[in-house]
Amino acid sequence: MTTVTALPAQPAEESAALPEPATAPRTRTDRMRALDGLRILAALMVCCYHYAGKNGQVAESWGQSPGIKFPTLSAFATYGGMGVQLFFIISGFVICMSSWGRTVGDFFRSRVARLYPAYWVAIVLVTAAALVLPVVVSPVRPDEFLVNLTMLQQPMGADRVLGVCWTLWVELRFYVLFAVFVVWRGVTYRRVVVFCCAWTLAGAFARLADTPLTDALVMRDHAPYFIGGLALYLIHRYGSDLLLWGIVLTSMLLGQRYSVTAGWHPGMEGDFDRSPYVIQLIVLLSFLAVAAVALGWLRWANWRWLTFAGTLTYPFYLVHEHLGWFAIRLMNRWMHLPPYVTLVGSVLSMLTLAYLLHRFVEKPFGPRLKRTMAAQAKRPRPA
Repeated sequence: MTTVTALPAQPAEESAALPEPATAPRTRTDRMRALDGLRILAALMVCCYHYAGKNGQVAESWGQSPGIKFPTLSAFATYGGMGVQLFFIISGFVICMSSWGRTVGDFFRSRVARLYPAYWVAIVLVTAAALVLPVVVSPVRPDEFLVNLTMLQQPMGADRVLGVCWTLWVELRFYVLFAVFVVWRGVTYRRVVVFCCAWTLAGAFARLADTPLTDALVMRDHAPYFIGGLALYLIHRYGSDLLLWGIVLTSMLLGQRYSVTAGWHPGMEGDFDRSPYVIQLIVLLSFLAVAAVALGWLRWANWRWLTFAGTLTYPFYLVHEHLGWFAIRLMNRWMHLPPYVTLVGSVLSMLTLAYLLHRFVEKPFGPRLKRTMAAQAKRPRPA
């Protein structure tokens, strides 16, 4: 979730079966700050869902269902979880852009340095809070805590420390697929297009197979969002093309189907309800928002504060859920602050914590970890 810059690159010569576009890749290096704005918007959508759009532990923090405490806001907040789908589209766009011209080693090191430092600290913070203040969340066993440090807790069957980390497992599988099938041989227009088409078909076949292994490997439900983001970056780089827009449209149509089947639960939690039409509209708007960035329509949104907001997105996403629930309990039930003051205060406190994580963890340790791995990769290795 770093700030991104469009990088010029010369595509490798490809087969005539799917030639490179006649249009030369765009070489401008403008910062697409609108993507940072979309990222923080997606994070705030998810945060709003966790604070006012669901029951469970958040209801325990408020002392009653958020649907009762925020009868109007909760009607919108219940759709906030779909910020995750927007994240996935942006991820496809950004990963395609940032991996262009890089080796698979560069790609691996950039992902490790970007994801793990803040993640490790968030795991420690939430676990410590759970041990000291069990009202935050029930602490996991020591063996599960250690597995959580790998980001592989879900396939290992361990309880999650961070409720939101299921999305990181999805992202991790996307990185592996893209690295193995595209980055390994060098990112080109043709390879990305073939990857998008093959992954789309694999998702359809995985649904026919309907086995846990194929679902885990292919990610049939989440793949359309990443695929759409990949194609939108190619549109940004090379210009509009019927093939690319066909991939985007197909991804949107498949993605809305998953979102409706996964997210439409009439009266799902007593105080909450979702409309399938609103879900479809949010999916459409998510694709349109990233498409607007790809086409340059949001180039005017070039404010510096968007870059700053973008840097807070990932650490904020990591810590906002469980620690935010404790902040709600502290402000509303113990300090007796009004509900909306509590809501805003909880969001601001988590943004402040996110800034501290970025300033004192991500900023110093991420680049240092990346440099160390790069230096060690140059050492002679046995055959």
